[in-house]
Amino acid sequence: MSVSKLGKFAVVGLSAAWLAGCSTTATENDSAAMSEENGQAQAGSSDSTYAAGEGGSLNSVIVDDGAEGAAAAQMDQNSLDGVATVFYFDFDKSIVRPEAREALAKHAQYLIDNPDARIVLEGHADERGTREYNMALGERRAKAIMRYLTIQGVAASQIETVSFGEEVPVAFGHDSSSWQLNRRVEVRYE
Repeated sequence: MSVSKLGKFAVVGLSAAWLAGCSTTATENDSAAMSEENGQAQAGSSDSTYAAGEGGSLNSVIVDDGAEGAAAAQMDQNSLDGVATVFYFDFDKSIVRPEAREALAKHAQYLIDNPDARIVLEGHADERGTREYNMALGERRAKAIMRYLTIQGVAASQIETVSFGEEVPVAFGHDSSSWQLNRRVEVRYE
């Protein structure tokens, strides 16, 4: 067999594998969640759960391509106007500060109400410490915010974490006020 034929077979095979990997199928958990959601809608249960479609609403399953859906999404996004998207940390710590909890609760509620919304939590550190340590610290900080949001009921599939360590500072000084501004997690909606 010639090299060009082998290359063509490899391309076709990899393409088929890629397409097969991209397909999704309903799992047993998906079916259970849907039947549970339907049961709540029919029974009118007021049981508070942290699932998408909370309260038994099936609207989260229905796709609305009209202007009405776009207006609703815009109105929901407006509910986050003025809510902090940058959360600061103490030196060498990855504990969510108490003053951040109110803003994080609003982000959590938005994400619960909009199961198609996705966020990226970008962890940062100041320049002190090694690059490797600061990358790990930025990751721990992003994971701390992620844990807080998931405890509030946000699906983990809606959250992505990334660490930039000390590589993307917002303040370039070499003093405590600059370092404080660089010890942060930024919330970015996709």
